[in-house]
Amino acid sequence: MTRRALPVTVMTLLLLAAWYIGAAWLNWPQAAETLVRASKPAGFADVLAQAYAMKRPILPTPDQVVVELWTSLTGYAPTSPRNLLFHAWVTAEAALTGLAMGLLLGILLAAGIVYTRTLEASLLPWVIASQTIPILAIAPMIVVILGNIGLAGLLPKAMICMYLCFFPITVGMVKGLRSSDPLWLDLMRTYSASGLRAFWSLRLPASMPFLFASLKVSVAISVVGAIVGELPTGGQAGLGARLLSGSYYGQTVQIWAALIMASLLSVALIAVVRGLELVLLGRAGAR
Repeated sequence: MTRRALPVTVMTLLLLAAWYIGAAWLNWPQAAETLVRASKPAGFADVLAQAYAMKRPILPTPDQVVVELWTSLTGYAPTSPRNLLFHAWVTAEAALTGLAMGLLLGILLAAGIVYTRTLEASLLPWVIASQTIPILAIAPMIVVILGNIGLAGLLPKAMICMYLCFFPITVGMVKGLRSSDPLWLDLMRTYSASGLRAFWSLRLPASMPFLFASLKVSVAISVVGAIVGELPTGGQAGLGARLLSGSYYGQTVQIWAALIMASLLSVALIAVVRGLELVLLGRAGAR
């Protein structure tokens, strides 16, 4: 444990030092100008202190971000729009809904590709080509199209998340469904097992490690998709809306706090997926 913790601690300290140096460098001109206008001493220590204490810095310091996070999480009720937990829940709802839709679509596509050679030749290239379209270009189109037919709110954001996360699930499941031991497949045919029986008893259990590996990637991508989906909607809730309002009013500390909250949300969701993996694969006897 100590051997693992030491490199992480050292890297964290180096990143924090680089962050503070970067904050001083970027905020220095504005801090010096502020002191000159106020007719205050503008020595090195004075400018450095001002650079680290600006209300609207170009790059906030880590302690400013931590204070903003702590104030938001503890100073308001969890249901308040001023609390980042409220916005994180709105984003997580869209991300998890889109992940569930992407999971269903990915499994269906993978099963069709594995069992039907025609689909592999005709569908798989389109699945790959779909990921070449920038999400920033397609997200507003999805929001506008679904909004015109009366579908607004959660569904457009979930569709954007599904679009992003179905691809790794499809690719992972295709690999997983084909990972079954050929001898076991021959044994299933010897017992006259149907294709559906072989799928549930052999192919699907063998694909579980590949599925969970894809889910860990997809859940993080889904959070990104939910945030991107919140930007063109002009909503008042969600981490994307929080980022947008912060950019409108030049609240860089708020922007960074929302970014850190998005990272924590992704880490928490990946940890949940990892926990499910340990429970399900452990019960199945996987190592």
